[in-house]
Amino acid sequence: MHVPPYHKKPGWQLIFVGFFFGSIISYIIFIYMYGTMYDEILKENIELSNEVTELQHTNQTLLKDKEDLSEQTKQPLTISKITIQIEDPDSAKIDLLMQDQLRALIHEEINHVIGEEVELISRSDQLLTSTIENKAFTLDGLSFYFVVQRIVYGPELKISILPDSVQ
Repeated sequence: MHVPPYHKKPGWQLIFVGFFFGSIISYIIFIYMYGTMYDEILKENIELSNEVTELQHTNQTLLKDKEDLSEQTKQPLTISKITIQIEDPDSAKIDLLMQDQLRALIHEEINHVIGEEVELISRSDQLLTSTIENKAFTLDGLSFYFVVQRIVYGPELKISILPDSVQ
């Protein structure tokens, strides 16, 4: 049996050349399509990994803030400032200078509550009220007595007092 020599016939030679160049062109097209697809996938992968990294960082920051906030809520709220307001100072004929001096005297009397827990001070509000009401604050030979009108508890203790009598 003998294999016919196809390489000598021009029709078959054109088919083999077509197969050869077709395979080279299809391989080039395949490499180009694979490269562009791989490039797009690589870009998407990098973007997603950056987004994941950013979200992990945000998550860690939020978790740390949550832990800090929970630690702050575990700590008791303390009084850091005292504000004293004298209501109706004209009834006792108290001028602005005397108001400032009386506020300073009252502040000295109740200064021990700074740094104390708000809950503790709010439980002993009668003690704070009686401390102010039972003390005569002497200024320029006059003794002033006050009645506590309102106390607001918080980081800033706000006390509104009303002049009761002057002696």
